[in-house]
Amino acid sequence: MDMQKHIAFDGALEKLPPITLDEMDSIKLMNRTDSKFLTDEPMLLRILDRAAAAGYRALSVEGLKISRYNSVYYDTAALKMFYDHHNCHLVRQKVRTRVYVESGQTFLEVKRKNNHGRTKKKRMEIAPQELMDFGSDAAACDFLAAKSWFTQPELAPVLSTAFRRITLVNPAKTERLTIDTDLYFENFRTGHKASLGSAVIIELKQDGRAASQMKNILLDLRVKPIRVSKYCVAVTLTSPDTKTNRFKEKIRKIEKTIGNKLVTI
Repeated sequence: MDMQKHIAFDGALEKLPPITLDEMDSIKLMNRTDSKFLTDEPMLLRILDRAAAAGYRALSVEGLKISRYNSVYYDTAALKMFYDHHNCHLVRQKVRTRVYVESGQTFLEVKRKNNHGRTKKKRMEIAPQELMDFGSDAAACDFLAAKSWFTQPELAPVLSTAFRRITLVNPAKTERLTIDTDLYFENFRTGHKASLGSAVIIELKQDGRAASQMKNILLDLRVKPIRVSKYCVAVTLTSPDTKTNRFKEKIRKIEKTIGNKLVTI
């Protein structure tokens, strides 16, 4: 549905030396603090140039520095995980499945945020055909029950997200930067679809609160931090009968950043 012409970042990414998945193992940052930033595609070109000059490296998988991700978010019939976030609960969870399109690897993931703002992610690999339904996988159901507040029968797929991701690593390998572009959502309950157009969501992931050169780059370029959840933004855009008051300001910020109105069909 997204008819917008997106910027190609291949030229900018050529300036960033590659880092392999094996080298990334030392900086998984499964227990981390996250800082998110919002910008648009033209600004991302400037950020990539600054990152290259600062010695950052780009994750390369089979020669590709841009990877496609598809995720399916699960929730209860009453959207408990969505409303926990909407109602400002500091301790909350999200449950999703995710496929890394180029490799085909598929995971069941549980993300937990505590009242100190730290995010901890646990995951297990599942079969690709279980992306939309892992109920017949006993090991996955046991994993969910052990790592989350929910059991598999309580949950069902709510919506999917699709995007392209660039992953950067600083020279000291103490932080990871994920850059998501071309974001697209589809709500299974309402049938609505939406896109974030030229919006770019950047997430800086660190253990602790060490000084970050990338934060300085982003602030110097006047790229502003934002507290945003792709799942919550997707629900806000694609579920008109759901109470989403808290997130409507986020939608306005995205529209202001990209200079366009977000469209849902």
